[in-house]
Amino acid sequence: MYETLGYEERGDIAFVTIKRTRINVRQIRELERVCDHLDDVSQAKVVVFRGHSEGIDFLDFDPKEAMDIHGFNKWEKLVNRIETLEKVTVALVDGPSVGGGFQILLACDQRICVPGATFQLPEVRQGFLPGMACYRLAKYVGLGHAKRIVMTGATIGADEALRLGLVDAVTPDLDAALKKTIDCFGPMHTVAFTLARRLLNESFSTGFEDGIGNFLAAQHRAISQTAFLDTLRAEHKKK
Repeated sequence: MYETLGYEERGDIAFVTIKRTRINVRQIRELERVCDHLDDVSQAKVVVFRGHSEGIDFLDFDPKEAMDIHGFNKWEKLVNRIETLEKVTVALVDGPSVGGGFQILLACDQRICVPGATFQLPEVRQGFLPGMACYRLAKYVGLGHAKRIVMTGATIGADEALRLGLVDAVTPDLDAALKKTIDCFGPMHTVAFTLARRLLNESFSTGFEDGIGNFLAAQHRAISQTAFLDTLRAEHKKK
């Protein structure tokens, strides 16, 4: 079905495996198709992005032609789709996570890597920008560390990534860590989960007055769902 990706579903879990380590136009289109499937068809509650990425494929660009921002816009819209999927997203990193691969990592809810994994945003040293990683990264690591990572193109090892909060776990056994991570979420109440994620993502850029309005609207939606009503019934039965 896909040339640059692997895709399969096992029960409630969808696995997206990165097969092509250099991101090109075809891979972006295939990831868009995967997101369409996840949004419109799949009943999976968890999406796992697995593999590693060495960044953008510069062969997609012709230095003899005028540079066009359209491709970058498509990429950022794709990363935003991954970030806002109505499912739990987990990144399993088994090698280098460079450029666009790093961006997908930042868009996921949980991030797990092997001890030999590395993380890098080399774009500034190459004469362009690391996309909306400039927007997301400081939320995880703070402005000072974000400046160092973006402006110097420093390579971050797995232990430092864990210390900074770029990843949630470092382990040689990704499958066991994935199971433990999924178990930590308990019942998958999709609506409450995605609403909480949205409020957290907005928290750095929204003032309190707007924030509480957004919260109340989200809370009204959440408490109207079956999951909350089931919680109420269960508590009443205890008495």
